[in-house]
Amino acid sequence: MKKNQDINFTEGSIVRQLVLFSVPIVLGELFQNLYHTVDSLVIGNFADALELAAITVCDSPTNLLVGFFNGMSLGSSVIVANAFGRGDRKRLEKTIRVSFSFSVLFGVCMAALSIVLAPLLLRISAVREEIFGQALLYMRIYLIGLTFTIIYNIAAGILRAVGDSGEPFRILALSCCINIMLDLLFVVVLHWGLVGVGIATVIAEGISAFRTYQVLKRKYEEFRLDFREMKKEKTIIAELMNVGLPTGLQNSLISISNLFVWRYINMFSAVTVAGIGIAQRLDKFILMPGKALGMTISTFVGQNEGAGRRKRGMRGIWIGMALAEAFAICLSLPLYFFAAPLANLFSRDMEVVATGVAMLRVLAPFYFMSFLREILSGALRGYKKTKWTTILSMLGMIGLRQIYLAVSMGIFTPTTTKLFYCYPVGWVSAALLLLPYFGFELHQLGSKKEEEQTC
Repeated sequence: MKKNQDINFTEGSIVRQLVLFSVPIVLGELFQNLYHTVDSLVIGNFADALELAAITVCDSPTNLLVGFFNGMSLGSSVIVANAFGRGDRKRLEKTIRVSFSFSVLFGVCMAALSIVLAPLLLRISAVREEIFGQALLYMRIYLIGLTFTIIYNIAAGILRAVGDSGEPFRILALSCCINIMLDLLFVVVLHWGLVGVGIATVIAEGISAFRTYQVLKRKYEEFRLDFREMKKEKTIIAELMNVGLPTGLQNSLISISNLFVWRYINMFSAVTVAGIGIAQRLDKFILMPGKALGMTISTFVGQNEGAGRRKRGMRGIWIGMALAEAFAICLSLPLYFFAAPLANLFSRDMEVVATGVAMLRVLAPFYFMSFLREILSGALRGYKKTKWTTILSMLGMIGLRQIYLAVSMGIFTPTTTKLFYCYPVGWVSAALLLLPYFGFELHQLGSKKEEEQTC
């Protein structure tokens, strides 16, 4: 097992480790988001608004599926980080093999099912008829590559759990560059439109999946896909499901909630839909540091819990929270004031741009609450406290947000401004619900530590 590139969170400078580990994740998220952003940039500049709208409406259905497996990968990260923190190499390698094999098998089955259910997912979103056919075509092409996305995310999660966040970033950087070149070839030169960007994405994702598998094989000589071993190691699968399933379900249910948000979005014109799509693309970039720090805190806490260093784990949470809020302020201010030139990168249509700018200026003042939610969720995941974390997150991000939409858009006159505020409503509600639960769990963990010392 090679450790020269791995970060051991159980010792050393906390600030330095959190920053060094988070930066490759942020850059990796940047390149992962560029997959879809480049699709939109190319289509927005070399095709028409209808094709841009067709790609945009596929976001929530595909995020539903990708989000589930991202959650499962976070679950595997926590149990792998625990094994790494204990220093038990045999248990670590067995955990990696079983969690990877199980996730791949489960993912392939879900990918096949999702291709069949694609029309239903788009119908739930109330996609407009003039773009339904194009949206379905793009979504099915994209879903062919879902298995590759799952393999990459699971493998990248395992690598991060053992302190290596650099390799997943380098793989994504390579595959994203390939995606950009293929987008330009297929759309600008061959004029394949959204079919071209879909095929380019599938090819690039396939390359990233193959490379991450190679890296794991190189780092761990005993690493392999072994479906028979899964039958013998049911306790590992049970632990994976216990930690990863609630997080995966949380991500998926939030995406399901977004499908119903799209029912309100699709009340407006295709041009407005395209403008909202631009704002959502930029919004993903702003949210990346918070998401990366949340993932980092999960690994940090998981490793320190495994090593029995609970006090250090708690100190890392507070430092991570301070870093997250600093990032939120530094990113939201420029976004608010430079929203117009940023939106202009995606479209030449002034009405499309105006909608995107209006939405970004509603979101910008509330990013600090979204970052807080990511840190709280990440810390609780690291302690394997996923059940109530999921319930409270869903209550805020789904329940209260849908109530807000039903009242503001259903009872009163619907407007785009009211629609934009549903996102801050979800962030603020979830963060405020998680805060007292987080305090309760920290108190319980502190009490448990005192009891152990007394004994």
